[in-house]
Amino acid sequence: MRLLSARTALARGLSPSMTYSTGAPLATFANQHRLPRLPVPALEDTVARYLKSVWPLVSASEYAETERAASTFVKSTELGPVLQSRLLKVDAEASHSWLEDIWLKKAYLEWRDPSYINVNWFALFADNPDFPLVTAPRGRPTPVQVGRAARLVTHMLEINEALNKEQIPADMQKGTPFCMNQYKWQFGTTRIPRPGCDIVVNQYPSTARHILVMYRNQTVEVPVYNSDGVRANIGQITSQLVLATERIDKLLAGGQQPSVANLTAGHRDDWTEARAMLEQDAGNRESLAKVDSALFVVCLDVDVDARDTTEVGRTIAVFNHSDAGANRWFDKSIQLVIMNTGRTGVNCEHTPVDGMTAGRLLMEVGEKERGPIKDITPCANLNEPTPIQWNVSPDVAHIISKVRRDAGALASDLHILFGENEGYGAQWIKTLGVSPDAYFQVALQAAYYRHYGHPTATYESSSLRKFLHGRTETIRSCTEDSLAFSKAFGDNDMPLKKKLMYFQQAIATQVELSRAAAAGKGVDRHLLGLRVQIQTPEEAERAWLFQDKSYVKSMSFGLSTSNVSPGERFRGGFAPVIKDGYGINYAMDKNDLKFSVSEWLSSPVTDAQAFRQTLYKTLEDLYEAGEYAKNHQ
Repeated sequence: MRLLSARTALARGLSPSMTYSTGAPLATFANQHRLPRLPVPALEDTVARYLKSVWPLVSASEYAETERAASTFVKSTELGPVLQSRLLKVDAEASHSWLEDIWLKKAYLEWRDPSYINVNWFALFADNPDFPLVTAPRGRPTPVQVGRAARLVTHMLEINEALNKEQIPADMQKGTPFCMNQYKWQFGTTRIPRPGCDIVVNQYPSTARHILVMYRNQTVEVPVYNSDGVRANIGQITSQLVLATERIDKLLAGGQQPSVANLTAGHRDDWTEARAMLEQDAGNRESLAKVDSALFVVCLDVDVDARDTTEVGRTIAVFNHSDAGANRWFDKSIQLVIMNTGRTGVNCEHTPVDGMTAGRLLMEVGEKERGPIKDITPCANLNEPTPIQWNVSPDVAHIISKVRRDAGALASDLHILFGENEGYGAQWIKTLGVSPDAYFQVALQAAYYRHYGHPTATYESSSLRKFLHGRTETIRSCTEDSLAFSKAFGDNDMPLKKKLMYFQQAIATQVELSRAAAAGKGVDRHLLGLRVQIQTPEEAERAWLFQDKSYVKSMSFGLSTSNVSPGERFRGGFAPVIKDGYGINYAMDKNDLKFSVSEWLSSPVTDAQAFRQTLYKTLEDLYEAGEYAKNHQ
């Protein structure tokens, strides 16, 4: 069994309580020396929290078995303390965090199934009135597309330069500094397929002088700095993008070219095999180096149907997986995707960077692209764009064809819907005296129970960035108290006052779990750290807690969720982490709640459209209950 199911979702999103330095801003990494190391929790404490998280998911007899397994596991004569001792040694030897390398490998790099849907996440930018949408001829770029792309590229380059100079203000939350290490992995970063375990390559400061443009499934090296490191202005970048499309049009006029980029949508072992073959050729090695070192990717999509803009589901598909992975290099950390209608979004590789970190920069880009721009003087001697050439053997061509088929099948199985509750948002929720995030999580539990008649294991991402090189922890949002409320909420004979008592208790428990997870006192990361310390099959058999079937059940997240507030100009989603589960991405804005619901169509259990309606109804009923309670105090 994989140590972490298919995707852990975005790292906790951009919280409204996240603040940046005011007054004289702190340099980007000025607080790093102040950050504590992530602690290794006491074994008994984690196991106690684990048992609480299992209770609502299993029967009484199953829970009794789990208790026995857990109590045996922690005994001084059993394996638990041995694994804890080994993990403490890992902590003592780790440069920054005991979890850092474990998480990177077990959650991402050793994962061999296609990462383009199971790891990558997508988001849509709000439409920009400065670049109004157009009806575009299929197969052709448009001025609004190229113009908006050039504007976005300009602001991305500005941010990279600020990062290189350590001028991005250090993140703070209520006076607590957050780790900024992930910002070093935003630009010039690429996941590279390797046998058994991929690697990630990058350069910081990110000083590459080109970006990668994807157009008609082809790759183009597009210089955006001259040889002296002087940046092109927006007019020059516009011209470079136009020239890139013209060069590819001319190339394809001479005959169809292989789409090597498609390989990034394949099974990691297929891509590993193909890349090894490609690297045998000196020209291909040079081409791969250009791709790997590029600051980021700009995907100019022209094979766009009119419905891709007018139908939300089709729009989501474009930014999530494209046409079976076409016109993307999914292993690059950031891809800007601009349709020829002007609609724009992003697709990001999750391995080195959590969604909160990438999201902060991308939201800033989204803000910057509106209104007038202060341009710079054109740079001299800017090299022209160059199509990247590939020497593709019949064996590599065969793998490309296989990947196209496999990626198409996977993409056609994923179904994502957007939802929006326009009746109220975070502002109204706060009038109840409760946390908006906890409110939505409890509402989600009630909706799932209402829809299915039983609870499910639930994953909510929480940030560990208050610790040095921190990534994420899991908030296990399905609790004894959320289950009690879910049952009470559907009881027509129970007085509303009593239901609200259950509601308040569920909220309090959710807030407590959220705080504990952010403090490094969750369940999942510690258990992961312990599990990877198992050295032999014999030890695996003695790891009673992990052998117990409740462990697998508690890791089968039927709801994988992430808060990416605010969602006014930036909203997205991700795939479910299990076959019969949902992926729920949500944003709490002042006056509305936005969310997405994803499912695998092959599942006989899920129905995203029906579940979305149940969630709508639950949010509506909670509002009515809250209003009644406020008016009858």
